[in-house]
Amino acid sequence: MNGTMNRKLALVLGPVTGVLMFAGVVLIATFLTNREYAQPYRAPAAVVDPTPRVEGVAAEAADAEAKAKATPYAEAEYRQFPVIGSRVAVWAVSQLHLLFAAFVLAVPLFAIIIEIIGYKTGDLRYDRLAHEFTKLLSVSFSLTATFGAFLTFLLIALYPKFTNYLMSVFSPTFLPYVLLFFAEAAFLYTYYYGWGKFHPLVHIGLGIGLNLVGTGIMLIANSWLTFMTSPAGVSDTGALISLYDAVYNFTWMPINIHRIIANVAFGGSVAAAYAAFKFLQAETDEERAHYDWMGYIGNFVAILAFLPLPFAGYWLAKEIYAFSQTLGLTMMGGAFSWLFIIQAVLIGNLFLAANYYLWLGMGRVEGRQPLQKFIKYLLIGIALCFAIWATPRSILATVSEIRAMGGSTHPMLGFLGVMSAKNTAVNILILTTFMSFLLYRRTGKIATVAWAKTGHAAQLTIFAAAAFIVIFLGIYGYFVEATVRIGLSVPQVSSVLIAMVSITIIDVFLFRRAKMTGDVRWGKIPPISQYVLIFIAVTFTWLMGLMGYVRSGLRQHWHVYGVIRDTSPDAFTPTLGFATQVVSVTVLIFFVLIGFVFWITSLHDRPDFVPSAKTVTHPGADVVLGGALGHQPGIARASHFEGRTQ
Repeated sequence: MNGTMNRKLALVLGPVTGVLMFAGVVLIATFLTNREYAQPYRAPAAVVDPTPRVEGVAAEAADAEAKAKATPYAEAEYRQFPVIGSRVAVWAVSQLHLLFAAFVLAVPLFAIIIEIIGYKTGDLRYDRLAHEFTKLLSVSFSLTATFGAFLTFLLIALYPKFTNYLMSVFSPTFLPYVLLFFAEAAFLYTYYYGWGKFHPLVHIGLGIGLNLVGTGIMLIANSWLTFMTSPAGVSDTGALISLYDAVYNFTWMPINIHRIIANVAFGGSVAAAYAAFKFLQAETDEERAHYDWMGYIGNFVAILAFLPLPFAGYWLAKEIYAFSQTLGLTMMGGAFSWLFIIQAVLIGNLFLAANYYLWLGMGRVEGRQPLQKFIKYLLIGIALCFAIWATPRSILATVSEIRAMGGSTHPMLGFLGVMSAKNTAVNILILTTFMSFLLYRRTGKIATVAWAKTGHAAQLTIFAAAAFIVIFLGIYGYFVEATVRIGLSVPQVSSVLIAMVSITIIDVFLFRRAKMTGDVRWGKIPPISQYVLIFIAVTFTWLMGLMGYVRSGLRQHWHVYGVIRDTSPDAFTPTLGFATQVVSVTVLIFFVLIGFVFWITSLHDRPDFVPSAKTVTHPGADVVLGGALGHQPGIARASHFEGRTQ
């Protein structure tokens, strides 16, 4: 019945849509034609007698033509994009290009890892999962290339002088970039369409080649954008001295590491959102079980990559300070400092959502789960750390409030706004989230090794020692000078990393042959968990957009910091509200497009259309169907649609 209604609705809406589109084209054409300039009609000189007015018009035309021919060519420095302006146009298109590029680079990375796991274990679920992830790449790759070409055209048209300068510095890198791009297309489509057609090792080799080529493309492109923030290898006037130094500038390697980790986290979150989208659409328990498992894997990849991401961000910030203290102070204590408060809120929400998802996931295991009760204590700790991390050093206050506080800094909460408190909070956040994942991993399992008690005690001791070091150094930072306090972040980070690695190693051996207390019921999870996955993906995307604005906005009125000055009408730092509006609209456009990608991908699993006797209108075909199929009731009653599943 629904199929019949859909076909009738499509039959009605099709002509109506066509008429509306035709009417729209006619209206647009009429509007443009009416506004077209039409030269006033003048009678031919052969028909009327020559008059001084006619001679004057001819002289003016000849003079204008002579001036036009004598005008020398002058290269435009800037051009304006209509309505929204040049900066916003380039900003939005480049952000969309980078978001899709991050997705296209990240998905093959964990797809190949999953495929290798499936090959080693012989579990076909992993192979299917890797193929499902890869299905998202085809349309995404096309959109990435489209936005990249659009961005190139905008830069050439709107910022020609600046674009010519970058081309003069990095022209030797363009040919390798283009060749790698073609290689990536070849690897991608061979990897996707060759699924099941090659030997598994050959196919895995194609996946490894795809990841290497994609990483090479990212490294080259990163050299262009980091040069704009921390230029090197050029003279004071901008002349190229060393291409190697221009590529390997202060922030190039930190950006490479930071982007690889961030891309994996972002790609995992979007893949998990796709699984959530499919889970909510699923009609069978089998489909829900598969997409629940897919969402779990995607979220696991995202959170696993997200945990070390703040450390990569610290390294990037350190290199920015090393290149220019002015840039560092502008970033953390100047015009962009409040954006880091927004960053703290977003990251805090990510931690809360990730832990909430793990808590809901514990309900998949049959029977009573005694470890589930500990999650609420971890969530309380995460909420406290979140509040500390989001507390600013100074607040926006009225004159009376400032007088009551004795200054712009709160007499008590102001102590939470310095880096000692924030470094401590973020490290404890990471530790508690890691512990939450360990509790989830142990759900439904009992360690059976002889040294189980010793292993549990060792893990708890390592965790407590790491937490003690982080908190002690955070408090100690209040009693030392700034240079020493900044250096304390290194042992804090090191203790957390060592704790996570050592506890994970112990846990792998501790639960190698664990006793299962209940089966995992994939698909038996509340639907709200899928909205949590979508929330995580949206938050990741918004966070990437805001931090990208911070990195680019640090240059302020410079195209290339200290080398090429921005003299366009947009050479000013936009307000925080305007920046968040642009980023929010860009994120909205991205998710509309990624929703289109999800929809296109879902068509792959739909059954093929097979015309039946009711849908064929050709007279000759009616005779054939009526004569050949009329004596076969079983075929005549067959569905209009037949499908093939992969």
